[in-house]
Amino acid sequence: MGQRFNTLFSQGNYAEAAKVAASAPQGTLRTPQTIQKFQQVPTQPGQTAPLLQYFGILLDQGKLNKYESLELCRPVLVQGRKQLLEKWLKEEKLECSEELGDLVKPHDATMALSIYLRASVPAKVIQCFAETNQFQKIVLYAKKVGYTPDYIFILRQIMRTNPESGAAFAKMLVQDDEPLADINQIVDVFMEQNMVQQCTQFLLEALKNNRPSEGHLQTRLLEMNLLAAPQVADAILGNQMFSHYDRAHIAQLCEKSGLLQRALEHYTDLYDIKRAIVHTHLLNAEWVIQYFGALSVEDSMECLKAMLAHSIRTNLQIVVQVATKYHEQLGTENLIEMFESFKSFEGLYYFLGSIVNFSQDPEVHFKYIQAACKTNQVKEVERICRESNCYEPERVKNFLKEQKLTDQLPLIIVCDRFDFVHDLVLYLYRNNFAKYIEIYVQKVNPSRLPAVVGGLLDVDCSDDIIKSLIMTVRGSFSTDELVAELEKRNRLKLLLPWLEMRVHEGSTEPATHNALAKIYIDGNNNAERFLKENPFYDSRVVGRYCEKRDPHLACVAYERGLCDAELIKVCNENSLFKFEARYLVRRKEPALWAEVLDVENQYRRQMIDQVVQTALSETQDPDEISVTVKAFMTADLPNELIELLEKIVLDNSVFSEHRNLQNLLILTAIKADRTRVMEYINRLDNYDAPDIANIAIGNELYEEAFAIFKKFEVNTSAIQVLIDNIKNLDRAYEFAERCNEPGVWSSLAKAQLDNGMVKEAIDSYIKAEDPKDYKDVVRVASDLDKWEDIVRYLQMARKKARDGFVESELVFALAKTNRLADLEEFISGPNHASVQMVGDRCFEQGMYEAAKILYNNISNYGKLAITLVRLGQYQGAVEGARKANSTKTWKEVCFACVDHQEFRLAQVSGLHIVVHADELEELINYYQDRGYFDELITLLEAALGMDRAHMGMFTELAILYSKYKPSKMKEHLELFWSRVNIPKVLRAAEQAHLWHELVFLYDKYEEYDNAVVTMIQHPTEAWRESHFKDIITKVANIELYYRAIQFYLDYKPLLLNDLLLVLIPRMDHTRSVTYFRKVNHLQLVKPYLRAVQKLNNKTVNEALNELFIEDEDYTGLKTSIDAFDNFDNIGLAQRLEKHELIEFRRIAAYLYKGNNRWKQSVELCKKDRLFKDAMEYASESRSTDLAEELIAWFLEQKNHECFAACLYQCYDLLRPDVILELSWRHKIMDFAMPFMIQVIREYLGKVDKLQETEVQRSQEAESMEQQNRSLGIYPEAPLMLTAGPSGMNMGMQQQYAGSPSGGMPPGGPPGMGGAYQTPFGPPGAYYNSM
Repeated sequence: MGQRFNTLFSQGNYAEAAKVAASAPQGTLRTPQTIQKFQQVPTQPGQTAPLLQYFGILLDQGKLNKYESLELCRPVLVQGRKQLLEKWLKEEKLECSEELGDLVKPHDATMALSIYLRASVPAKVIQCFAETNQFQKIVLYAKKVGYTPDYIFILRQIMRTNPESGAAFAKMLVQDDEPLADINQIVDVFMEQNMVQQCTQFLLEALKNNRPSEGHLQTRLLEMNLLAAPQVADAILGNQMFSHYDRAHIAQLCEKSGLLQRALEHYTDLYDIKRAIVHTHLLNAEWVIQYFGALSVEDSMECLKAMLAHSIRTNLQIVVQVATKYHEQLGTENLIEMFESFKSFEGLYYFLGSIVNFSQDPEVHFKYIQAACKTNQVKEVERICRESNCYEPERVKNFLKEQKLTDQLPLIIVCDRFDFVHDLVLYLYRNNFAKYIEIYVQKVNPSRLPAVVGGLLDVDCSDDIIKSLIMTVRGSFSTDELVAELEKRNRLKLLLPWLEMRVHEGSTEPATHNALAKIYIDGNNNAERFLKENPFYDSRVVGRYCEKRDPHLACVAYERGLCDAELIKVCNENSLFKFEARYLVRRKEPALWAEVLDVENQYRRQMIDQVVQTALSETQDPDEISVTVKAFMTADLPNELIELLEKIVLDNSVFSEHRNLQNLLILTAIKADRTRVMEYINRLDNYDAPDIANIAIGNELYEEAFAIFKKFEVNTSAIQVLIDNIKNLDRAYEFAERCNEPGVWSSLAKAQLDNGMVKEAIDSYIKAEDPKDYKDVVRVASDLDKWEDIVRYLQMARKKARDGFVESELVFALAKTNRLADLEEFISGPNHASVQMVGDRCFEQGMYEAAKILYNNISNYGKLAITLVRLGQYQGAVEGARKANSTKTWKEVCFACVDHQEFRLAQVSGLHIVVHADELEELINYYQDRGYFDELITLLEAALGMDRAHMGMFTELAILYSKYKPSKMKEHLELFWSRVNIPKVLRAAEQAHLWHELVFLYDKYEEYDNAVVTMIQHPTEAWRESHFKDIITKVANIELYYRAIQFYLDYKPLLLNDLLLVLIPRMDHTRSVTYFRKVNHLQLVKPYLRAVQKLNNKTVNEALNELFIEDEDYTGLKTSIDAFDNFDNIGLAQRLEKHELIEFRRIAAYLYKGNNRWKQSVELCKKDRLFKDAMEYASESRSTDLAEELIAWFLEQKNHECFAACLYQCYDLLRPDVILELSWRHKIMDFAMPFMIQVIREYLGKVDKLQETEVQRSQEAESMEQQNRSLGIYPEAPLMLTAGPSGMNMGMQQQYAGSPSGGMPPGGPPGMGGAYQTPFGPPGAYYNSM
């Protein structure tokens, strides 16, 4: 084969040689040497080059190898025919390699990328992605092929050309958990370009997880921004995004950048903190205050000292604020010491002023007073001295003395509050501040005048000054204290003028008159007269003053003031018993008598003797005697009292007939000597008999009490004593017969009744004609069953009082004695008996005949009916119940009739019960418990036609039907569903498994969900097609639609489309189609899909398109595609282009066209020889390349007619020169001539139009110039260039001053020839370095 090739080649038969080389077995002759031979053969004029003939044969046979592909592409690229390469690549005629990509890249980077991708050259692919700005594809491609490029190098290259894209690419490198490149190196790339902002954005995104391992990067991020943009660094620190950076280093940078607040937040060393904190004018005051809250106590104190040491004027205010807020933590003492160490009394004053009102520390209050004095804040000193209760008075007093303020008011306030008045007076008097003494007692506190006067007396002040001071003070002060101060110093007479002036002014103050009394007593100046006549002095004070001087005057003073204890004491001590006895009798005070008559009083005997001998004999006042006697009684002196009373009462004195004294004598005898009581009762007549008798009874003197009642003819009380106390009924009966008084008989009868003597008691009551105890008589007699005696007693009582109780009990007694004729006669006449109550009692005790008479008398038909029931008279009971018309009565009559199986009468009664809803359930239960179901149903059916029929009746009947007559329930519900309680009947129907009735009720109750579920679960009994479709559209739970679909698939598949058509408005068609596809029933629901396709749902469209394809219905598919465009066009086109039917492949081309994939559409048409479609699609694409490629293909296929048709179809897209060349080369000028004629016609039209426009413009310009000349305006001469060639050279030199030689760039200026240098060197150097 090789020999033949060489022979043909040497003979110049290159075409045959090429065929031999191409058809050599196993490609033995398809070598670079063969290609080199064809290259060396010169091309003859008018003939195709041998090399191209060789390649043409190879292309017809199949795919070229690597070397053949390279050599073929070189001349093609030189000729600029890239479309041929694209065609060969699509037809896979070329073997892609890295060298081929390098060859194509200078001409078309995109095509080179495609070659690199096919040749699997990752480095070159990534390089092309970078050069074409497809950075997002670099990472994806590298991960896909498992290649790890030099991302840093790529990033650096991108940064130099497109920084913004580089920043985006850098973010892509770190978007995964594991960065694709070292973040430090990425940051270096950013910083090489001085892209601080972009680097910051990148690091913020890369470090957002705040990992400990990224601490150095966090530090670097903050460092670059602190140096370049401190505000950004401040914002980052403020957001607290990072926590692992070098805090000390960042703190120093913050301080250098002026961010003192951030620096302090990061400093931990006290030296650094002190250095920064002193510049408070650069810091927010509130932040500084909060910052101190995070420092320790020691550090806080050191910082405060540093701030004061740095600038006390600048920092004092904020230091005070910090001290105020944290004084509890820092210690008030430490802060005070700090301010004092800097001699800042102003700071101390403001600091303590903010806490003094809330502090109880004495030291705080003292230091505040001290600071206020130092700062001359006298008003504040005065306020705190007046209001504070926490300072040490002695210490403050001494301090204020030492200060010697110009205003002594603070010192006065302290001494006044804490009782240092004596020291104050001494201080002020000795330091010549006498005016402040007057101010003190006149304005500050006049009540301190006594103490001030005492102090002045102690310093030997003159009497005139003291008198003057006293006379000038008009405020309120204690006269007692003033008198005490002067009396203590024996200078009381100093007050005489002032006291007399006060009395003259009308003063009634006791202290004033006390002082005058003392002066008069000491001067013996009519003291007794003053004491008796003056009403204003204090008797105790003056009496105590007189006790040692004159006891008699003391008694006078005490008597005037009723000072009992003091007077008794003075009399006992001075043996003034007669005065004492008279005072006691006149005083009439029991408590005082009790005190002097106490057994412990050693002077009691002398006092009693004076009372008996003197005081009582002198008095004529019975109250005084009465009080005295009571006092003796209270003191338990009965023997002395009896003797006294006998002398007064029995010896015919003025008080002999005095009732109280007689009472007292008898009472005293009862208490002290009972043997003399009966004597006094008989001898005395003017005493209170009932009271004395009761007292005697209380002391068990029953005979004495009986004698008193009998003497004064109080017979009822007398017999009561015999009955209650002596307890002798026989003696009482004899006394009653002797007296024969109704009251006596009544008392006896009551006693007899209490002792169970009923007959005797009733006899006594009848004798007394006393009916008042009729309730007790009836109670006791009825308990003993004495009904005959009760009748006798009540007949007597009825004559006396027409009481209802009496007559009622009489009626009941007649019933008990079975005297029914008398009973009927009694109640027929006028009476006040409670017949109803008596009838009830008779009914309860089983006396039904009597009850019948009583109920009939009062027309109580309800009770009458019940009574007749008890008597077995059911017909009468029904009549009675009808008259009573009471539900309760009807119930009892009905239940009794049911129990005795009188169902006719029971139904009559039941009809009056069932109309009451509350009673219906009880009636039904009563029937059901006894098994009378049919009778109950008959009763309710009869009741339905009543005017008062209610929902409960219909409901309960429905429930009964469900239990006992299911066949009648459907008819009942259809007639009366609106009148039943549907929820209740629903439960009954469900329990009875009546599914059809249950669905009916669910439908009427609008529980459509449950109705559908029931039909699905019980289709045999419950499902009806029309009913189901009607209900399914009303359900609330959409899931039921899909349960219904499954139900129809299982039981009624042929009716499924009818159901789906009903559900169209509410279904999720995507879900339904997915479901049908899953169960492989799409074909079954094709009518449904056609019905919903109008919604243009993607899933529906795709499902229906699949069915059209399966059915090979290309017409339906084309109609669907045109009408509804919501589907995966490309996916469908890719599926159809492989279909065996040409019409479906034609639709695929149509779809590609619709999605602007013109090239694929045209290629598919060419493959199926759909030339018309191909021309139309090329025309619609508006792509010149596509149209020219189609033209070329027609020529290759020698389809000249289609070539001519395409010229017509794509006229406006084709370039005339290309068409002319093609038609000339293929010798088909006749086919192209119509096209060329039309083109020439258009071009001539355009030229003519341009000429017309130019002529018109020239005419307008001449017209304007003439107009300007007429106005005197002439055009200016053109200006000469100020800089000639030398200036231009200078500009050029400056422009390229950065070149290595200082002049022109290597290779000359751009556009002037020479070798062009890229920023990275010669064009190939950069790529070769990769």
